[in-house]
Amino acid sequence: MKRALGDGYELDDDPARVDRDAVYAFLVEVYWSAGRPRERQEALIDASARVVGLYRDGRQVGFARAVDCDAAGFVYLADVYVLEECRGRGFGVELVREMIDNGPFAERRWILHTRDMHALYAKFGFGPKERLLERWPPSWRPPG
Repeated sequence: MKRALGDGYELDDDPARVDRDAVYAFLVEVYWSAGRPRERQEALIDASARVVGLYRDGRQVGFARAVDCDAAGFVYLADVYVLEECRGRGFGVELVREMIDNGPFAERRWILHTRDMHALYAKFGFGPKERLLERWPPSWRPPG
């Protein structure tokens, strides 16, 4: 899939196109993945069932990945971002829409974690679930 969004922006789900340097440079700084080792980030991208990149004139300016947890019956949405300079134009909405509504997992249950983007995900029917619990291994540093 490749979809033009106008003004030089496009979405593409070709994993070979992902600029892993750009993705890592962003993700190593944000609350949910700060300090994630590069090798771990590479493994997470490789293990993802789908990646969608947002590009402007060929430059990576956004990203999202999906983990197919088929045995558990859901898909996990992770590492969604749009660079600050490109925000406010609906690209985050288009990135999430392409990932969850237009992809191969459109009929599956989705979950994600966020501390600050509830309004974006609510547009797609995501809502809080009071039964979700997490356990972090002692060697990991939980986000936030």
